Amino acid sequence: MTFHTFTETRLRNFTRSVFLRMGCSAIDADLATDVLLRSDLRGIDSHGVARLSGYIRLWEKERINATPNIRVVHETPTTATVDGDAGLGLVVAPFAMKVAMEKAAIYGSGWVAVKNSNHFGIAGYHALLAVEKDMIGISMTNASPLVAPTYANERLLGTNPMCYAFPAGKYPPVVVDMATAAAANGKLEIAQRANLPIPEGWAQDKNGHGTTDPNALKNGGSLLPLGSDKDHGSHKGYGLSATVDILTAVLSGANYGPWVPPFVAFLEPSANPVGEGLGHFFGAMRIDGFRPAQDFKDHLDNWIERFQSAQTIDPAKRVIIPGEPEYAFEQERKIAGIPLVEPVVNDLNELADKLQISRL
Repeated sequence: MTFHTFTETRLRNFTRSVFLRMGCSAIDADLATDVLLRSDLRGIDSHGVARLSGYIRLWEKERINATPNIRVVHETPTTATVDGDAGLGLVVAPFAMKVAMEKAAIYGSGWVAVKNSNHFGIAGYHALLAVEKDMIGISMTNASPLVAPTYANERLLGTNPMCYAFPAGKYPPVVVDMATAAAANGKLEIAQRANLPIPEGWAQDKNGHGTTDPNALKNGGSLLPLGSDKDHGSHKGYGLSATVDILTAVLSGANYGPWVPPFVAFLEPSANPVGEGLGHFFGAMRIDGFRPAQDFKDHLDNWIERFQSAQTIDPAKRVIIPGEPEYAFEQERKIAGIPLVEPVVNDLNELADKLQISRL
């Protein structure tokens, strides 16, 4: 597999140009760019600049509003519902998290549901905004219906990621950022580009049989819930995914289940939607609403150190703290640059030609 490495600045300028060409304001273009670049920096390559052509495709189909009027449409002192006006989820989500944080600053916690939005990048970006204010951040979203519930041979749920971010003291934040499917679709896309098989337990074919074909979804198959099958806990992954779907969409008025408007090109939106756009859900909780913030961070540092020193089966390995690999990627890539596989580079350059902006 061939990689090409780019500086953060070069990719940032390129990505910003794409969003400006869509008609986004300079502020929104900068914000959307920041969300995507943070994904690439943190090593989550499936949700970074590789997604740009997907956003353009939805914009061309008039499914993304480049100049949305994002607004609160319902609220109480500690809760709110935000209408994203079909805007980029990359812009809508930070707006909603800011509302949650503002409520938490006054009342101790804030909770915001979002409807009428689009793909919002990595959940970790939004949860980490709260960490900067000594708050616990929570973010989740529903997504393209690609996952079959336990025992089903029908795509009814998304990969529906959720993230919990906790501020530490002398260590990086603990960030639990995960899909509720056995694997995110972006990982299948990476395997497709590299012409590699996927691990067993990630997907089933159109007949409900396990498969290692990275093209299984395009051929009528489905992703599996976290846990893979019933014997390995897929009912738990299904339950987590259902929780995300209900909080993000049933609660907000967005589309849920099989009616969620897809990001992937091989699916079309439902002709009979039950809500508006995609749904998100955000939470922010002040640490000092429970105990002094420094006490919490000191004890989280102690928690981290104890888990890092855990006895392992293989002496060559150690327990990894959630968010630790992504933090390490971020420190390395800020200096060494961001590697992109050749098919992604080619895709981005084709996009540049189409939009008449400078190539990478």
